[in-house]
Amino acid sequence: MSKIALFPGSFDPITTGHIDIITRGLDLFDKIIVGIGNNAQKNYMFPINDRIQFVKDSLKEYPQVEVMPYDGLTVDFCKTIHAHFILRGVRNAIDFEYEKSIAQMNHAVESSIETVFLITSPIYAPVSSTIVRDLIRHGADVSTFVGEGVKLK
Repeated sequence: MSKIALFPGSFDPITTGHIDIITRGLDLFDKIIVGIGNNAQKNYMFPINDRIQFVKDSLKEYPQVEVMPYDGLTVDFCKTIHAHFILRGVRNAIDFEYEKSIAQMNHAVESSIETVFLITSPIYAPVSSTIVRDLIRHGADVSTFVGEGVKLK
């Protein structure tokens, strides 16, 4: 049985920090599915199709990484794709507390799915999609903070 992990997020856009966690996660899992959540209540900077393409283009050299959009509960999507693990990156103590709560709730809902945390490499710790979006809004060059597949118009 292969070890499949889901790396969920909005990836609006995918950052170098995300890529760091995904590529390091490949040492632990046979396959990582990047699940791009679609929340109708959330206003995204980039449409879902662009976010999917950004991730695919940024990780094209890793055939063990797939990209799929999903709606609904993350644990339900895990069951659909036969993932027994959720991979998450943690930059700091605030991230950890937030992610810990979600992991505990996910485990309460579906005990067969485990969450695995990887600590972000120090070089990527200050990078977040929220900050990158703000930089984009103000016309800054974000090329060192996003995946090489992110094409800004």
